[in-house]
Amino acid sequence: MKPYFSIIIPLYNKQNHIKHTINTVINQSFKDFEIIVVNDGSTDKSQDIVSNINESRISIFTIKNQGVSFARNFGVKKTTSDRIVFLDADDSWETNHLETLFNLYQEYPSCGLYCTAYQKKIKHKIIPSTYNSIPKITDWSGIIPDFFEASFINCIAWTSAVSIPKRAFIAVHGFDESITLGAGEDTDLWIKLAINYPVAFTNTVTATHNLYAENRISNSSTSLRNFINLDNYEAAARDNKSLKKYIDLNRFALALKYKVDRNELKFKEHQSKIDFKNLNWKQKLILKCNRTLLITAKNIQVFLQQSNLFLSSFK
Repeated sequence: MKPYFSIIIPLYNKQNHIKHTINTVINQSFKDFEIIVVNDGSTDKSQDIVSNINESRISIFTIKNQGVSFARNFGVKKTTSDRIVFLDADDSWETNHLETLFNLYQEYPSCGLYCTAYQKKIKHKIIPSTYNSIPKITDWSGIIPDFFEASFINCIAWTSAVSIPKRAFIAVHGFDESITLGAGEDTDLWIKLAINYPVAFTNTVTATHNLYAENRISNSSTSLRNFINLDNYEAAARDNKSLKKYIDLNRFALALKYKVDRNELKFKEHQSKIDFKNLNWKQKLILKCNRTLLITAKNIQVFLQQSNLFLSSFK
């Protein structure tokens, strides 16, 4: 019998985290799964660590380094389940993560994307995620009326906290492999899925996003990364105001990255396509700041997080 879930873990130089990450999978209360580890050309001891884990449900595939989108798509091709689950090699799950996803499938069988709430971790500090227009009732679940509106602050979907029916993943052509070094391949996939399918969500927190793990691809220089092309969704956004705002909020974030990277041309290109009615006063003000002020503001934000003060321009 094929397993209920296929878990795909792309692995690149995460020797200090991968064992703990896989242990959070093995310790799940829901046991019907397989683990597909795609070793994306690691040069450290990551693969050896996985090989020494005594677990028959793990399969390891080693490929030359071609990026996380390729590794995830490759992993999907090796799965035997009809339901795909992703987990980054430095993130972790609560023991009820798969059980929670299973319950979502049982209650809402027609969706193309299933999401659980997640928290972020910076060293030893936990930062809760905030979602727009989601009921505050404990352990609420349901089909999201508007994925994009719900994602104006933190996105409803995050790669280590979702499951996707394989049929839906294949129908939207999976992760865009032209997007490199963690520059929005996940956002691109969420947009494709949310345009075409209902999305189920629970506000039960079952996953932790480790933001300060070493060798995160998102730490790479902006100039080295090929970002998501948000222009691809402008046509769909003409009749979808919340999608247009979601696109503009992502453009706002990208514009700031380019300003910090001293790429004034790309900054102006992204800024020029934003409908400023979709930004709040803080975001409009931040766009006017010079590079030095942006870096200073970011450092202040990180400092305040140590005192459990979590400031964001998105709320």
